[in-house]
Amino acid sequence: MTEPVRIGIVTISDRASQGVYQDLGGPAIQACLSEILSCPWEAVPRLIPDERPVIEATLRELCDRERCCLVVTTGGTGPARRDVTPEATEAVCDKILDGFGEQMRAVSLQVVPTAILSRQIAGIRGSSLLINLPGKPSAIRDCLLAVFPAVPYCIDLIEGPYLTTHESVVKAFRPQKK
Repeated sequence: MTEPVRIGIVTISDRASQGVYQDLGGPAIQACLSEILSCPWEAVPRLIPDERPVIEATLRELCDRERCCLVVTTGGTGPARRDVTPEATEAVCDKILDGFGEQMRAVSLQVVPTAILSRQIAGIRGSSLLINLPGKPSAIRDCLLAVFPAVPYCIDLIEGPYLTTHESVVKAFRPQKK
């Protein structure tokens, strides 16, 4: 039997990490991924404060030590002073994939005009794809569904595991073999 795919799920929130309120973002990501993925997978969750060194260390750990092929974050993508998730993500990535952020903002703008304030990005670290999502659970779902058709092929290209999806939820795009 094959090992389950490991996926890092990171909630970045001062207040949730201090127990001031319940983390809704991480569970929203996990629920959405459970709908999308048809292959065996396991979540590697983290709940951390909006501290750039902590975010960077957590992303490195999930990619390098935990061997997560996909790391999805929620929170810290707005314009507030403590919103530093994109900067931390960019600092640990080898390459930035601008199309992910563009697509997530385009989808979000259909729902709320303040989506132009969102700064989520995506990038590659080794054999891991990192994707920043917004903090609101409904926006998490909208954004994840919008970009996920490209995720399995991206992970193929960086020599990660073969991800499969429930096509009734998200049809993974892979070029036809010649």
